[in-house]
Amino acid sequence: MVPQALARGDRAPLIALPDASGTERRSDRLGGQALVLFFYPKDDTPGCTMEACAFRDSYADLRVLGAEVWGVSSDAAASHQRFAAKHQLPFPLLIDRGNALRKAFGVPSVLGLLPGRVTYVIDGDGVIRHVFNNLLDGPAHRREAIAALQRLKQAGASGG
Repeated sequence: MVPQALARGDRAPLIALPDASGTERRSDRLGGQALVLFFYPKDDTPGCTMEACAFRDSYADLRVLGAEVWGVSSDAAASHQRFAAKHQLPFPLLIDRGNALRKAFGVPSVLGLLPGRVTYVIDGDGVIRHVFNNLLDGPAHRREAIAALQRLKQAGASGG
C-alpha cells in the first residue's frame, strides 16, 4: 500500500536522521525555526545538482527568511560528503536509508521506479505550509520555497 502523501496543513512527522558527518538532525530541535526539506533522487546527477546548487546559491536568503535547509536522499554518507564538497553545499544532506522518511511523507515515485523530487516548507510549529512536486525542474524548488517563506513571514508580520 502506498502511503498518503502529506499535504499543506498536515503536521510533518518527526525528522530524525543522520547527516553525512553522522550528526543526527532532528526537527524537534529546530527551536521554532522553519524548515525547507527537499527530497531528491540521487547525489551528483544533473537535476539533483541543479536543485542543490540553487538552494546553495540562495542559502543566505533562505536563512534571512528564518529557515533551515535540509536535503534528503537514500545515498550513503560517503556519497553525500563527496556531493556536498564538490558543490560547496552549506546545508546538511540527510541519509534516509530504506527511505523511511520518504515513506512517512508519502513522497511519490515516478513510474514506480525513480524516487520523486518534492520540497516541503514546514513552519516553526511543524505544520507543512507548502509542497512542491516537480521531478524535472530542480531550480524551481528554490523559487517555490522562497515564495512560501515570504508568505509565511508576511502572515506572521500581519498577525495571521
